[in-house]
Amino acid sequence: MATTATISPKQWQRAREALEQATARFVRLVETVDRPDTMVTAHWSVADTVAHLVSVAWWYATKLDPDHPPLPIPGLGAQLPTVTVDTIADVNDLILRHLTDRSPRPLLDRFQADVDKILRITADRRPDELLSWFGDARAPLAGLFAHLVNELLVHGWDIARATGRPWKMPGSEAVLFFEVFLVNVLRAGYGHLLDNDESPRERPITVEFRSAYCTDITLVLHRGVVTVAAPGTPPDVRVRFDPAALNLMLFGRVSRVRTVLAGKLALRGPRPWLLFPFLRVLRAPS
Repeated sequence: MATTATISPKQWQRAREALEQATARFVRLVETVDRPDTMVTAHWSVADTVAHLVSVAWWYATKLDPDHPPLPIPGLGAQLPTVTVDTIADVNDLILRHLTDRSPRPLLDRFQADVDKILRITADRRPDELLSWFGDARAPLAGLFAHLVNELLVHGWDIARATGRPWKMPGSEAVLFFEVFLVNVLRAGYGHLLDNDESPRERPITVEFRSAYCTDITLVLHRGVVTVAAPGTPPDVRVRFDPAALNLMLFGRVSRVRTVLAGKLALRGPRPWLLFPFLRVLRAPS
């Protein structure tokens, strides 16, 4: 059963500050790149990546301000409720085919303007206000901030790695994706977002997540549905994680083996192997 998102004033303040700071770092990073056609993933260049981030901030600005000009993508609104984490890439490709400008300066200016607007118009809004998201999921307002921060951190990492630039992914910013976005989407209802072909298990899998950057959170996968467990629920697996490393692993940038060997993800508990079928359901686009 869906429950109300829980966002503390401290989390809301952290999310707002993180969005402002990560945006400034990302803009400075892209400004140092002299070849925007440099490929940073298998399919996207620096310029493509910036255009993608423009589309996310633009979409959020439209959701938060009905008078904001919508993304010029025919049929996008009808498609979004059916999206899963496995088909988000198709939506991104559709958007990028319509947003054809790849000039970094205008893209950065557009992105900065939309982020500034998002920060400005939400100053007095409730951080736990629920909004529709991909796949008929619901996310709290603060969760949209946390998601956009993660987009900046992960795609900034892509650009920095490809161009040899330094890039910071502070744990206090990276943890927002798990603590403020993901957990609260699970609480509020994730719709079709995690739809998959996995056979539902009758036996629950319970995973406790621990980090120096957030309170302990236990999640349960039962009969194909992931929920937030009550505090004190005995776990099958205890995961101690570095937030930036967890996000890079979830989004397919770094392998699970490399993350564990680097000491960024430690598994304990009576049945640690159950983390892997759990993550086949609770997964992110990669």
